[in-house]
Formats: sequence, C-alpha cells, structure tokens
Amino acid sequence: MMRFDREWGMRGLSLYKARAFSIHILTATGGGCAFLALIEAINGEWPRMFLWLGFALIIDTIDGPLARYFHVREALPEWSGETLDLVVDFLTYVLVPAYAIAASGLLPEALAIPAGIVIVMTSALYFADRRMKTHDYYFRGFPGLWNLFAFYLLLLSPPSWLALSAVVLLAILTFVPVPFIHPVRVAHLRYFNLGILVLWAVLAIVTLFHGMAPGPWITAALCAIALYFLFGGVLRRMI
Repeated sequence: MMRFDREWGMRGLSLYKARAFSIHILTATGGGCAFLALIEAINGEWPRMFLWLGFALIIDTIDGPLARYFHVREALPEWSGETLDLVVDFLTYVLVPAYAIAASGLLPEALAIPAGIVIVMTSALYFADRRMKTHDYYFRGFPGLWNLFAFYLLLLSPPSWLALSAVVLLAILTFVPVPFIHPVRVAHLRYFNLGILVLWAVLAIVTLFHGMAPGPWITAALCAIALYFLFGGVLRRMI
C-alpha cells in the first residue's frame, strides 16, 4: 500500500510539473508567432503580420492567468516564467513592430532605421526596469506597446513628420512615470476595460480583413479606444 501511494504520489507530481511546463510551452509559442510575423513583415504583408502578432497577444493575455491558477512558479521553481514572458514580449511587442515601423515607408527615409534603433533600445531598458508596474498593476511609463503603434501607424498613414514625432514622444514617455492601463491586471474598471479590449479586438480583426482600410467609422472607433487606453491611466482618479 505504501509503495502504491508513493508511486501514485510521484505520478501525480510528474503530471503537476508536466501541466506547469505546458504553460511555459504556450508562452514560448508566442516566439514562434513573432518569427512568422517577421517573415510576413519582410514581405510587406502587414495584415498577415498583425494576424500573427494578434495570436501572440492572445497567448500573452491567457498564459499569465493560467500560470497563476496552476501555480507554475511553485511547480517549476527552476524555470523563470517571468523571464520567458519578457523574452517573448520583446519579440512581439518591440522587435518585429520596430522593423515594421522602420520598413513601412511612413517615416522620413533617412530617419527610419535610427527610429527603429531608438524603439528597440528604449524598450530594452524599460523591460529591464523592475519598477515597470505600480503596486496596483498600472504600467509605469509607456510599456513598449509598439505593436499597437505600428497598427495605428499603418491604419492612419499620418504625415512622416507626425509619425516620427509620435515615435520620439512615446520613446520619451517610456521613462516618464505616467500610469498606463493594463487591461487585464488593473482592478479599477476591470470588466469595462476587458469589454473595451474585446471590442477593440473585433474591430482590429475587421480592419485586417479589409487590408488596413476598414472605413471611417471603424477607424474612428479604434482611435477612440486608443485614446482611452492612452489617457485612462492618467485620469484613473477621476473616473
């Protein structure tokens, strides 16, 4: 009986660890999405690039709650889920979008590559900052969401001077302690934020299927949502 209990306990422990490691594999899958997105970006297939980045965004949304629910940190203390998540996030939120922004043709030609370098360097420094989140899970400073900036850049096609100014402004805001909403972790208005996030996802999918030209109403709605998430953190004490 004791041998049976010991074997069953070891088997249960193995399943516990295997389940935990499967969540790490899920997180790492986002890196594969980044690679496929980069291939599409090199080919100038922007909607397909954003589709792969969208899959990575979905993975990034669900892997954290799964890891906390199944106590992955306790099950596999020798593996750092935080480090893995940061590596994948850097690829999907920063590196691939930085290439897309530089290669989009919407920045001044002479400054496109320097702008991409600024994006990568400032984001690398931000990802290394242990204070990137406040105690109530707001991001402190612009959180390197260059995938979303690239989406709006290609959606709106602004003048090159304006696009470059936006890159410079967001790079500076990376180091300014201004709160930005984390739509999943922030408790204040969480369900409203999640609802807005779902609406944004639906509109973004429609935009991709229309080749980044969804029409004025959807474009206006997407811009309104962007403004909410851009300034919602600053106005959090007023709403």
